[in-house]
Amino acid sequence: MSLLRMVGRPLLASMFVAGGLQCLRRPQDVAPAAEPIVRPVADRVPVLPDRTEQLVRLNGAAHVAGGIMLGLGRCPRLAALALAATLVPTTLAAHRYWEAEDPSDRAQQRVHFLKNLSMMGGLLIAADDTGSAPSLLWRGRHAARDLRHDADLVQRSIRATAGPAAAVGGVRARLGVRSRNCRSSWPVRARHR
Repeated sequence: MSLLRMVGRPLLASMFVAGGLQCLRRPQDVAPAAEPIVRPVADRVPVLPDRTEQLVRLNGAAHVAGGIMLGLGRCPRLAALALAATLVPTTLAAHRYWEAEDPSDRAQQRVHFLKNLSMMGGLLIAADDTGSAPSLLWRGRHAARDLRHDADLVQRSIRATAGPAAAVGGVRARLGVRSRNCRSSWPVRARHR
């Protein structure tokens, strides 16, 4: 792992771990801001809990788990993708700057909104980072290309040997010589006494 990844991943994950722990400990602080987003989502997805505080805790747990995984480099691509997905409702719930009436509050919420967009960009880059190892898609493409190359070599070698083999077979047939692979490939000589 490169030094940049070793330092960058925990730095990117730190905000999620800290914010997730806060949501786990005190969901009632975040629940009023999350209510406008949580209600429509909870109504459409019956699997989710009905109470806003429970959903805030669930989102906080996802942030803590994803942040720890990303920070430690355990399934970092999956963790970054999960964090990016959970960041969307978090941003829309907590930083609705367009609804703020006070200009200073609106400016502050816009900064937080843009900060979250920046974090989402970093998470998407981290989700695409293969850590200098080729991705599965790249490996699959190259394996298919290698198989096509090998099949082409086999086809060319068959074509190259088919002509001379047919010629030898024709000559042998005219001479009456049987193949060496058969049991009676060579004519049996009569023994002279």
